[in-house]
Amino acid sequence: MSGKTKRRAQREAAAKTKVPAPRVSSPDERPPAPWGAVPLAELVILAGIVSLLIGIVGQHPTAIGIGVALAGLGGIEVAIREHFAGYRSHSTLLAGSVAVAVAVALLYVGNQIIAVCLGAGVITFAVAFYLARRAFQRASGGLSFRVGGMRG
Repeated sequence: MSGKTKRRAQREAAAKTKVPAPRVSSPDERPPAPWGAVPLAELVILAGIVSLLIGIVGQHPTAIGIGVALAGLGGIEVAIREHFAGYRSHSTLLAGSVAVAVAVALLYVGNQIIAVCLGAGVITFAVAFYLARRAFQRASGGLSFRVGGMRG
């Protein structure tokens, strides 16, 4: 087989195995959850709210912390699913979550002073925001944001 024929055969094989471009969801079509129709994120958020209320009424700081963590976890899960499916851009929320996690880890685990934690958080936020925005652009077919009927 000559060099030209071999390259053409390789190009044709690559064209056949190309992954199709990601489908852009319609504005009213939410991405499906990996576990099906079970409203798991909503149940986790509800459990967080119940735990938060128990903690506030009974003055239990641990229950308050668990409630905030559960409600936040449910919300972040929905944001991640929608963002990486190209349904809605949650770049700021995701970057902020990463920045807070890094700052808290440095503060409590790394025993750093607050200025170092905040500086690392700001840098982490900037990098995570850039990466999240690029991921949404790839998933949505080039859009940089999608809010309601607005697209950009």
